[in-house]
Amino acid sequence: MNIPENLKYSKDHEWLRVEGEEAFVGITDFAQSELGDIVFVEVETVDETLEKDETFGTIEAVKTVSDLLMPVGGEIIEFNEKLEDTPELINSDPYGDGWIIKIKISDGGEVDGLLDSSAYKDLIEA
Repeated sequence: MNIPENLKYSKDHEWLRVEGEEAFVGITDFAQSELGDIVFVEVETVDETLEKDETFGTIEAVKTVSDLLMPVGGEIIEFNEKLEDTPELINSDPYGDGWIIKIKISDGGEVDGLLDSSAYKDLIEA
């Protein structure tokens, strides 16, 4: 299981890669493996500001549909348009080309409340 040390993680299996006041958000390797083959991603919240834990979209796999939750509050400034034609990028490269949204973080302090890689590893192995 791939759990990069440079990322932050939510208990809902989203990851956050902070770059200044902005951050990329996606789902973890563990989450994509649990979902199975991803066939569709829907994000209709671009240009909206959402609070931590609010739903920003849905991800559809062959066997289920799951909500995508904000790991921190912020304005959604971009959706990864590659996912419209190739949603399976989330399966093949969840931490790279499979990112889902880019956000402008509202409160940097919320990032400190997320899990580091070792805490996330403990969560999924519990």
